[in-house]
Amino acid sequence: MNLQFIVDGLLTGSMIGLGAIGVTLTYSILRFSNFAHGDFMAWGTYATLTVVTAIGAVFGKVAPFKPLSFGWPLIVALVVGMAFTGLLAVTLDRILYARLRAKGQMIILVMASFGASVAMRNLLEFAFTSRPAYFSRAIQIAMPVGFGIRITPDQIALLAMTAILVAAVHLMMTRTQAGRSMRAVSQNPALARVVGIDVRRVVRQTWLVGGGLACFAGVMVGVLVQIRPLMGFDLLLPMFAAAILGGIGSVPGAVLGGLIIGLSEAAAVQLVGAEWRAAVSFVLLMAVLFVRPIGLFGVRER
Repeated sequence: MNLQFIVDGLLTGSMIGLGAIGVTLTYSILRFSNFAHGDFMAWGTYATLTVVTAIGAVFGKVAPFKPLSFGWPLIVALVVGMAFTGLLAVTLDRILYARLRAKGQMIILVMASFGASVAMRNLLEFAFTSRPAYFSRAIQIAMPVGFGIRITPDQIALLAMTAILVAAVHLMMTRTQAGRSMRAVSQNPALARVVGIDVRRVVRQTWLVGGGLACFAGVMVGVLVQIRPLMGFDLLLPMFAAAILGGIGSVPGAVLGGLIIGLSEAAAVQLVGAEWRAAVSFVLLMAVLFVRPIGLFGVRER
């Protein structure tokens, strides 16, 4: 049996897991499913691509970090893109979501996120067309690592960066005042207000973190595959499945759920066929809802 699907699954799972962190934080703190989250990925990726293009226009062609396909312009652009996406999420919340949330109409809030998703996706397609774009067209040679597995330098670098980013988010949630405030609001918003926690600031922090992680996940897709306006929408169901599988509100659970989804999809492609890949997320989602609705690391509300 070819074990190459393990690398493919880990990469896909990392993208899904990073996006699922934003989904699980948004749902646990704001109590609604944001269906525009996938489009944050696409907007952040196109913002990063725009900055990379601008740097290239100013400084000319910059040599990549060998043996990688990218250099410092992508690193700088990624930081800018993550900040932009976080601010975009905060702005959308202030303009649209906060107004509906104040009225307590959560079902309308969910429908509004559908509308925002469609609008954002079409704006991207209008601005950049539906033609695929790329950060680099350089061809990398995959290196054999044993057991029939091959991996490229870009894949190794992005997996390492993902691990560092997930560890940083976990430490923020468990070791900082901002993280403790976010966990308090997710458990009981009313009580958090009573003890003096600024809930509005926590909401802004949630959008900033979720938007930034969505941008990073989108850039991973752009570096390893391609950039398209629909790239985030295609990953929306797997992200929600990962968040539910891991347990709403759990950052490690969202990452683990993403890895399980990614590995399952990659295994399905090899064992059953690529046409069944999209069904894996749906099947796992239904299985979790039937067997353990709170997810792997979820906590029952009292």
